[in-house]
Amino acid sequence: MTFDAVLLIILIVAGVCFFRKFSSSVYFIASLDIFFRILTFVRDHIGVKEITEFIRTYFPESIPSVIYRYTDGILSTILMWIYVALFAVFLFYTVRILWKKR
Repeated sequence: MTFDAVLLIILIVAGVCFFRKFSSSVYFIASLDIFFRILTFVRDHIGVKEITEFIRTYFPESIPSVIYRYTDGILSTILMWIYVALFAVFLFYTVRILWKKR
């Protein structure tokens, strides 16, 4: 296992253990994936070799990229469905907050 998988596992476990409520854990996982995707965008468009290599070395592109890199077959399918379900819950929570503010 490389550094990106270890980092992701530690962050997710710490986030789930740290936050008591399920909604907080969902927000944490979604925020973590969005952060990784922002870093990937910066890596691809910054043009500074040192920053690009640092981000490429120490951060995964996204949570699905880590899932597909280290699993295959039925396990990756199950993990991706869990990932999609978490993002569906994240969307539900976000829309509910926006609806209440209206």
